[in-house]
Amino acid sequence: MGSGRGAPRPRLRAWAELLRVSALFSVPGDALAGAAAVGRRPGRGTALAIGASLCLYEAGMALNDWADRDEDAVDRPHRPIPSGRISPAAALGAAGVLTAAGLALAARAGRPALTVATGLAATVWAYDLHLKHTKAGPAAMAAARSLDLLLGATAAVTATGTARRTRAGAAGGGSRPDNVAGPRATTSALPTPGPGPVILPPPARGGLTGALPALPAALVLGAHTYGVTAVSRHETQGGSTGTPLAVLATTTALAAAVLGEWRGRWGQRPEGHATRGPASVGPAPHPEASFARAADSGAGLGRAAPLEGILGWAAALGVTSQPGGGFPGQSAAPGATPQPEGTLRSGLPGWAQAGPGGGAVPAPRPESLLGRTVADPTRLLTLALTGAYLRTAAPPLLHAALNPSPPLTQRAVGGGIRAMIPLQAALAARAGSPVTGLAVMGLVPLARSLARKVSLT
Repeated sequence: MGSGRGAPRPRLRAWAELLRVSALFSVPGDALAGAAAVGRRPGRGTALAIGASLCLYEAGMALNDWADRDEDAVDRPHRPIPSGRISPAAALGAAGVLTAAGLALAARAGRPALTVATGLAATVWAYDLHLKHTKAGPAAMAAARSLDLLLGATAAVTATGTARRTRAGAAGGGSRPDNVAGPRATTSALPTPGPGPVILPPPARGGLTGALPALPAALVLGAHTYGVTAVSRHETQGGSTGTPLAVLATTTALAAAVLGEWRGRWGQRPEGHATRGPASVGPAPHPEASFARAADSGAGLGRAAPLEGILGWAAALGVTSQPGGGFPGQSAAPGATPQPEGTLRSGLPGWAQAGPGGGAVPAPRPESLLGRTVADPTRLLTLALTGAYLRTAAPPLLHAALNPSPPLTQRAVGGGIRAMIPLQAALAARAGSPVTGLAVMGLVPLARSLARKVSLT
């Protein structure tokens, strides 16, 4: 009777080892960092993307052990399949069921998310069944991790676009299907008292195109994964000194890239880096966010919008009003001398508004890097998270380079897997989502606790 009750426990442990559940905590941060990279808060789309990622990740783990069952019988006979605790058919069946579940969850997030998830699933299966033992193996794993982050970005953008279309349909008395990539690029004219209508730019892009701002973060995460996979190819035999050293240099370069002066795809400086005048407070908003706020302040497509809506669109386009009202080229007040566009006092880069004496004055110089970091809590958090990334990944790599034995090489691989969590957190904070970064970092204690019971490798 006692042994009968205890029988399920060894079986659950065998499945936990097969699926490497201790590595699961490195997965949710992909979707969260992807959502942050496109300026979206976590929502329904992000939750669906996390569920899809977890299923596809575990499908890859089960398929990996099924494909390596003959090799593991020699090098790692303690693994669940060679030891007979799980049958090869059960592992392959689990991989198929988990893949189908992951694609189903991605489909719930929209057609663009399903497209990315399909590419991710195909990459995982291709790696496990063929590419793993080829020179393209590390690149395939890097592509899978990058696609996982882009899945989170795509799902977040698609969900946001669907919500906006739903609100627009309710306001206009109609509705649109929610399985399209995003709002179509349309423009509308607002009736104004001026000589002609104001043509509004298209709304924020959604779907696959809207996820493009997440591409730099995806490439950083993919580069880290490439290095971890390259080291893992020697974890059973050991003997490589050059690979851990090269990956250590790559890890340092990635940390520098996260902290570096990135320029977004819109050409704006990172948050908190713009040159500011005395009256400006806080980081410049993302252009798409400015467009969205301006659209929300209007009365709907084809209808007259309030003045603040028009000014919101103008601010999003970088057109700022003069102190007394109006736009560049207009008079600041009745009777004032018009300032034609293109003059120093109408906004050439490097010059501010007219000073007390009426002359144009140079804009204040940007603060030093140290000053910006100390004054900006988000930058300070990004620095701390990046330091945690280096602290987790670098020492095991150095030890493996000095002594490339199988145990130290496996420890370097485990450190690389655990380092993905602070890297994801740093990317989220770097994108202007410190709360998301802290939430991702909160997974570290859970991953560390479970890693003591189930090996990462």
